[in-house]
Amino acid sequence: MKAKIYLLMLILIQFSCAQEDKTISTPETINYTLETVVDGVNIPWGMVFLPDGSMLITEKSGKLFQFKNGQKTEIAHNLTVYDRGQGGLLDIELHPDYQNNGWIYITYASNEGEEDGGNTAIARGKLEGNSLVSTEVLYKAEPNTTKGQHFGSRIAFDNDGYLYFSIGERGERDVNPQDITRDGGKIYRLHDDGSIPDSNPFAEQSGAKQAIYSYGHRNPQGMLKHYQTGKIWIHEHGPQGGDEINIIKKGANYGWPVISYGENYNGTSFTDITEKEGMEQPIYYWVPSIAPSGMAFVTSDVYPEWKGNLMVGSLKFGYLERMVLEGINVEKREKIVEGEGRVRNIKQGPDGFLYLGIEGKGIVKLIPNKK
Repeated sequence: MKAKIYLLMLILIQFSCAQEDKTISTPETINYTLETVVDGVNIPWGMVFLPDGSMLITEKSGKLFQFKNGQKTEIAHNLTVYDRGQGGLLDIELHPDYQNNGWIYITYASNEGEEDGGNTAIARGKLEGNSLVSTEVLYKAEPNTTKGQHFGSRIAFDNDGYLYFSIGERGERDVNPQDITRDGGKIYRLHDDGSIPDSNPFAEQSGAKQAIYSYGHRNPQGMLKHYQTGKIWIHEHGPQGGDEINIIKKGANYGWPVISYGENYNGTSFTDITEKEGMEQPIYYWVPSIAPSGMAFVTSDVYPEWKGNLMVGSLKFGYLERMVLEGINVEKREKIVEGEGRVRNIKQGPDGFLYLGIEGKGIVKLIPNKK
């Protein structure tokens, strides 16, 4: 009986405690080639593949492009993009039933509202020719602020068709992330039409932002559905140190800024604790920070040695990070695609190849060398 209890305690520890940073390695040989697929996109924030094999790409400055049959075409849209600091035209995702309904979802910084500045919004529209039409704003965070940091934002759908998106705490560290009556520092969940699910954790709480699904986040710039479990995974920027990978749970508090594995940019401390009852631990954290952006699981047979690995872009160090997982534990880290620029996004295409959005370059394709 005691042995069983001890084993259960070990399992609970494994799933409740953060995993410390592991040293990253560089492979001795480079077994891949990079091919530029789309050039002339300065900050390729988001990308998504359409059923016809074409690609939609958001550029932070506010432009939306379609790349089809070797040609890049700008897509007209009427979204009011607030291009400031880390804000602009951000992520893009298709409805799970896109083939039948045609809905495309976009997050962006918007200046709509009474206050000066902007905040993160999510909208949907449909592609007709070279235009995004039938656009409608599903959610707009408030209030606006002229601060230029921590807009988020990524989009994902789960297996039940719920729409998730992230909004950073907008530089209001001590105001927004722990307050569920305020936007910012949250993961949100909506129905695909923008309505709020009755089953959201704070849907019946007076004064709360009912679209909130989890809170206590800093600036999540990676989000995806796990290819096996269906759970929503995110990563988010820490301050100096303390970038995190988290698995999102309903109504959970992820601790920012009460707990953190990071410190202020000037090296001073803003919290003395890394864990607290009632607050979630990350499944992994980086020290030093890599400034993560974009993430993808490798599931195709194109990279048999990487299958099941998690790929994360690094803005700070300009590489693609390959993370070897055992369950939810990171067993190994490896630098891929160094020296090409800040890796803003990473997607596995319908052809099984990995596509990277690299700032100052555009979209590149990672092609394994033939053995």
